[in-house]
Amino acid sequence: MAIRKIFFRGIPILLLTLGLFVSQPAALADAIPNPPADPGIAAALKNVSAQRIQQNIEKLVSFGTRQTLSSDQPASSGTGINAAAEWIKSEFESYSKACGGCLEVKTDEFIQEPGPRIPKPTKITNVYAVLRGSDPANAGRIVLVTGHYDSRNSETNDAAGAAPGANDDGSGTAVSLECARVLSQLKFPATIIFLTVAGEEQGLDGSAHFAKMALAQGWNLEAVLNNDIVGGDKTPGATTQDPHTVRVFSEGIPANANENELKQIRALGGESDSLSRELARYISSISAEYLPAKQFHPLMVFRRDRYLRGGDHTSFNQAGFAAVRFTEYRENYNHQHQNVRTENGVEYGDLPKFVDYDYVANVARLNAATLASLASAPAPPAKVRILTKALVNDSTLVWEPAPGGLASGYMVLWRDTGAPDWQNAQMFGNVTQATLPISKDNVIFAVQATDAKGHRSLPVVPVPER
Repeated sequence: MAIRKIFFRGIPILLLTLGLFVSQPAALADAIPNPPADPGIAAALKNVSAQRIQQNIEKLVSFGTRQTLSSDQPASSGTGINAAAEWIKSEFESYSKACGGCLEVKTDEFIQEPGPRIPKPTKITNVYAVLRGSDPANAGRIVLVTGHYDSRNSETNDAAGAAPGANDDGSGTAVSLECARVLSQLKFPATIIFLTVAGEEQGLDGSAHFAKMALAQGWNLEAVLNNDIVGGDKTPGATTQDPHTVRVFSEGIPANANENELKQIRALGGESDSLSRELARYISSISAEYLPAKQFHPLMVFRRDRYLRGGDHTSFNQAGFAAVRFTEYRENYNHQHQNVRTENGVEYGDLPKFVDYDYVANVARLNAATLASLASAPAPPAKVRILTKALVNDSTLVWEPAPGGLASGYMVLWRDTGAPDWQNAQMFGNVTQATLPISKDNVIFAVQATDAKGHRSLPVVPVPER
């Protein structure tokens, strides 16, 4: 048996050149192609504009405050969160007009009952645009990008004082808007939702409502990308920021896991293979494909969020969806949740001048590349299992075909149990079973569906079948 390493869309692959380890005869026995990045996606990424992002963030800041409790101010006043919501909606509508009505622009409006940070019943409005999938068999699959457009200053419930929120989270809102603008010019088999939520600073209220709606309506929501504080703070004189790195936080143990699932996770060493963790790894692989590493790359952080902090991805995690958080490499807390002021020569407040717009543009490119790749790819393979009926050193995986008919082959990935990311892979044809001369006790496996152009689904880690 000869083994040689090649690369498939940025993933190192050990190619087993003998076919006897494949249960079906359709394995690719010779060279696996190394296709270029999808030209349509690559072209869209070039259209991401730091200047447009700057204009959008400055427009959001111009509303004075976007604090959730300012929803009692009429949109016609030009200040407050209602005016911001109307403007976001108008932006989505302008993108839709530019693509011939390709976006369905919607609002998810509800009354949030009083709570710790909601002193009275308060209207909350989520604004979003839907780019419906072009393939009827795959349009029910959804990937989503979001940021929160509400803001706050030092006092959580101050609905009148200036709360510019340029970085937190005008930057994330701008990412969602820019992804909508550039990706709406393309068509994808699956559906993409571009979301902006309110109520984050009051307790993740907007995202919780939206996630519960998605769950109640049975959405096939494959991935959620939450962007919160992705402005790449550039305080003058600061030397500790990394303008080439964005953190991607992902939960390990699923928030909604039941006791039986927890037992299986503990038994199999699956603490680092949640749906969200696989999404983080996918983002890393897509970055290697579309963005030069020296220019920009994600840093996978294997925890749900930062210490003492939270974000809207958690609402989706709690509903059982794969969701991750993008956040700049090093935050400046003088420019978050602070009244605008200068004390002892230190400037406080979340102002546009502290935002690195080229950095936000790179975050938008990484989000857009991930969304477009997932929406172009086949659905993940179904019911992936690893056979554990006998004590053998070979490993046999079985699965059902990826729904939707886009898959033309499957890739088996594996890594050492202590490795953070996938290390090796073998490509197979359009089969539903594969046997490899590797002990299942020593590695963790996953299976991806691929199409003829090299698009690949999220990896699925097998469960044991006895």
